[in-house]
Amino acid sequence: MSTVLEKVSEFRNEPVKTFADAASREAMSAAIEAERKKFGTVYDLVIDGKKVEGGKQFASRNPARPSEVVGMVQSATPDQARAAIEAADRAFRRWSKTPAEKRAEVLFRAAGAVRMRRYEFDALLVLEVGKTWVEADGDVAEGIDFLEYYGREMLRYAQPHPITPFEGERNEMRYIPLGAGVVIPPWNFAFAIMVGMTGAAVVTGNTVVLKPSSDSPVIAARFVDLLVDAGLPEDVVSLVTGSGGAIGDELVKHPRTRFISFTGSKDVGLHVNRLAAETQPGQIWIKRVVAEMGGKDGIIVSADADIAAAVEGVAQAAFGYQGQKCSACSRAIVEAPVYDEFVKRLVDRTHKITVGDTTDPNKGMGPVINESSMKKIQQYIEAGKAEGKLAHGGKRVGSDGYFVEPTIFVDVPPDGKLAQEEIFGPVLAVIKAKDYDDALAIANNTEFGLTGSVYSKDRAKLERARDEFHVGNLYFNRKSTGALVGVHPFGGFNMSGTDSKAGGPDYLLLFLQAKSVSEKTA
Repeated sequence: MSTVLEKVSEFRNEPVKTFADAASREAMSAAIEAERKKFGTVYDLVIDGKKVEGGKQFASRNPARPSEVVGMVQSATPDQARAAIEAADRAFRRWSKTPAEKRAEVLFRAAGAVRMRRYEFDALLVLEVGKTWVEADGDVAEGIDFLEYYGREMLRYAQPHPITPFEGERNEMRYIPLGAGVVIPPWNFAFAIMVGMTGAAVVTGNTVVLKPSSDSPVIAARFVDLLVDAGLPEDVVSLVTGSGGAIGDELVKHPRTRFISFTGSKDVGLHVNRLAAETQPGQIWIKRVVAEMGGKDGIIVSADADIAAAVEGVAQAAFGYQGQKCSACSRAIVEAPVYDEFVKRLVDRTHKITVGDTTDPNKGMGPVINESSMKKIQQYIEAGKAEGKLAHGGKRVGSDGYFVEPTIFVDVPPDGKLAQEEIFGPVLAVIKAKDYDDALAIANNTEFGLTGSVYSKDRAKLERARDEFHVGNLYFNRKSTGALVGVHPFGGFNMSGTDSKAGGPDYLLLFLQAKSVSEKTA
């Protein structure tokens, strides 16, 4: 096994395209047009390696132009959801015995296939979930990284593990897979997170029922087909699409479901955790839940900070992908001496953000994901007017797509609605801190603990934050978004989830269990 691992090159992050050159811009434009010609294509469920129709169909729409149907997707019935888990359980008995190097090879081939079809997936992310070109390619690059990284990690875990020798015995510890699991990824990183969660479960020898968000099912359907083309047996990953309420609970509750890997909101994550904890008739294990949930991420701007750098970092972290990231900056916590200057510069910087259909590469912000999300964000904006002062934005843009202006509220109370609740949209609360002690207290004053940043030139302040700022991913003098696989293992504390540290050296352990074997030799 060590020989196999030695033959694999060292992991390197996939570079993200900037689309600065004419060739990449032309290729991306052509990919978008090619995808438009596929609009309305019907995508089936995949159960036990077979494509089947559901009880009915639903449309996946372009949030920039809701009249455009990216694809028609099946709504699985509860019976089909149960059948998918049972088929995955049967497939596990064979796939779990497949050597680790063979499973890793599937991921490496899949990564190569994604590179070949990169513009296709970039275009889908623009059209199905409203990403800008660069954000879309970053999403795809991260998916490639997950495949490459987890393939290498599985080869590492499959090697002999050092344990304490004991005279008269031959001892070993090996890692074995769990069983059939449910993977429930979000729409905001519709490619990367879906690929990472699925790839990790599969490469460790488990089988998967993939239940993607109803806002991004076409991307998932294309990836499942890609996995089969890369050599994955057809019955190892089933695709079950439809309403979470209608089929998600059935998948989580089923007695043959061994684990649930979930990324999404706090409320849904807690619901999944509750359901998984209820032992069902015939269930013979405690289900494992890996839950990555929300955030209310803060960036502290110290009085000694580089204000220009802080403004740029906050603007990018707050309004990149319309603030629809669990790592997005939703609170800028600014020390009083630089508060007014920071606010003025931030408002000036935000004026430069262009909002519109992201098929145009010159648009810096696209639509929010759907009408329900847009209405929820608008409700928060109205509530915010009673809590703080609206300094920028606050309005819907146009009347067709789901566009909301980048919105800044200043003088927001630390315990107010805008400062405590996850909005998941382009709304930033700016909070004045009396001093650095106050800033740290405000930063920790939420139920979440996902990401955070500190802008300061004072080493003592940074070291205090290293110890006291209670988040899973902490950054100094840079934005709170943009975690890289292998570089910034990602996951949060408290109500932000189970701190899975996706893209890190511990992540695959969440899909494995250790077995100790001892043989008497004398």
